[in-house]
Amino acid sequence: MHSIAFAGKGGTGKTTLAGILIRYLVENDLTPVLAVDADANANLNEVLGLEVIETLGEAREQMKKGVASGMTKDVFMEMKLQEAVVESNGFDLIVMGRPEGAGCYCAANSLLTQYLEKLIGNYRYIVMDNEAGMEHLSRLTTNNIDALLVVSDPTRRGLQAASRIVNLAEELNLNIRDKYVLVNLAKEGQAKEIKDVAASFSLELIGIIPEDEEIRTYDLKGIPTMELPSNNKALNAAFEIFEKLISSL
Repeated sequence: MHSIAFAGKGGTGKTTLAGILIRYLVENDLTPVLAVDADANANLNEVLGLEVIETLGEAREQMKKGVASGMTKDVFMEMKLQEAVVESNGFDLIVMGRPEGAGCYCAANSLLTQYLEKLIGNYRYIVMDNEAGMEHLSRLTTNNIDALLVVSDPTRRGLQAASRIVNLAEELNLNIRDKYVLVNLAKEGQAKEIKDVAASFSLELIGIIPEDEEIRTYDLKGIPTMELPSNNKALNAAFEIFEKLISSL
């Protein structure tokens, strides 16, 4: 099993790219894949064209309030985890959902971690769409991460923010083998400048993806980007990067 996590500030297109990676894995028969939406602003399901009924955050809230009479917390959490898995062709999706509210969540988080580890063992690849703060990586998943892809826009401030996220991952002592920066939405002729700025922040740049009007149109119309045509330039650029990434795992 290999795990790849995406992080990055809002507006960089990390969720779209997480969906494209899932498409790459499915089209290359690198299945089964578990997609994990660990962003508090969950919308990976929209990119994938799936409907979500139950989230783990909701299950955690319910457990904190108490479970039904005659049911243990272990049985309740395992049941809720199974209910939260959305099945699709070649991949499944699970949504972490809302962040923690007031009160102690230690028991609920412990059970979530326990059952997530059992679930994860059934998949060949795990793709996690994460928030910039990486709360779920530090609290709810104890599995090793093979690669962290920090997505940035093609600006100095964006790359500086990416550098902070990489540093945060190191400060949290997360067990991440490789940390890369992936620049999205680049305009023609920006490659050299992007590479120079990334190098100035000591970032390992894995690739650059051009901005694409078709992806923007899909997003505005609510069309899943999993349905992008195979000749889309951003899709092809991402596939080349992901081929290099997967071969390194």
